[in-house]
Amino acid sequence: MTDTSAAPVVLDAWYELQCPDCHRAQGDLRALREQYGPALEIRLRHFPLEKHRHAHAAAQAAEEAYAQGVGDAYTEAVLARTSDLGKRGEPVLLEVARELGMDVEEVETALIDGRHLLVVDADQAEGRALGVTGTPTYVINGEVLHGGKSQEGLRERIVEIADGLLKS
Repeated sequence: MTDTSAAPVVLDAWYELQCPDCHRAQGDLRALREQYGPALEIRLRHFPLEKHRHAHAAAQAAEEAYAQGVGDAYTEAVLARTSDLGKRGEPVLLEVARELGMDVEEVETALIDGRHLLVVDADQAEGRALGVTGTPTYVINGEVLHGGKSQEGLRERIVEIADGLLKS
């Protein structure tokens, strides 16, 4: 049993919503949420890659989804459509918004006026400063765990670090 009275352990997850590896990594994040509950705070951070031309717009749309209270559901739904997003672009972002009952006009406006650009760009800059080069990449207790080439063993390493921090 983990102690949830203390401040939670923070796991920053640098993600990109057009990244198939990030879609596959969702299972690990779900398992970690289940295992630790509120003792592990998982923060999705934006790291749009240049090779995915719709990733920056997807990150901005996700921020609008968080502003509308459905950010986690939106990011999961977009990640489930990474291939479709790559082929069709922004219409996919708006379709997901519609399916989740979001204010689609507000999403469109956010993509035009750039109201969430600062958050996306700040995440990306912080990730670069920490040595993030691909997605998914995790940072827990100052340790950078790269998953862009392989995710093998990452969840186990996160568990090892989290357990150590929660026991101390």
